[in-house]
Amino acid sequence: MELTPIRPEHDAAVAALVRSCLKEHGLDIPGTAYFDKSLESLSAFYDRPGRAYYVLLEDGAVIGGIGLAEYEGDCCELQKLYLTAASRGQGTGSRLVAFIEDEARRLGYRQIYLETHSNLAAAVRMYEKAGYRLIDRPPGAVHGAMDRFFLKELF
Repeated sequence: MELTPIRPEHDAAVAALVRSCLKEHGLDIPGTAYFDKSLESLSAFYDRPGRAYYVLLEDGAVIGGIGLAEYEGDCCELQKLYLTAASRGQGTGSRLVAFIEDEARRLGYRQIYLETHSNLAAAVRMYEKAGYRLIDRPPGAVHGAMDRFFLKELF
């Protein structure tokens, strides 16, 4: 497996992966990343200071991805962690989270925030195990259908 920054040639595969995972969990609904306007061109969205997105490749095929973008102040948002069904349950998600936390620290962020949904029970458990604490829905929550919000101190 290879973890590499997203490039334009990955955009369609990442968008398909995100939509497939959300649909699998009944989250192909408004208020989720399924309908994000930037989903078809994530390489352009993340090509800015303070943002990053990485794709996980196996034999050249996209099997996962994870990113971060500015949220507010010295807090960034962990974004779009998705894995193919075949690559789940092996600790890959936890390794990607640890990697993106290191990237956030490198970029100078002191906290990391994320939005998820209770339908994604394995992801919720993974975040809790990684030290994320459940918080109330913040006023700036982007995806209205999400019902679990987490924050972690990075330093």
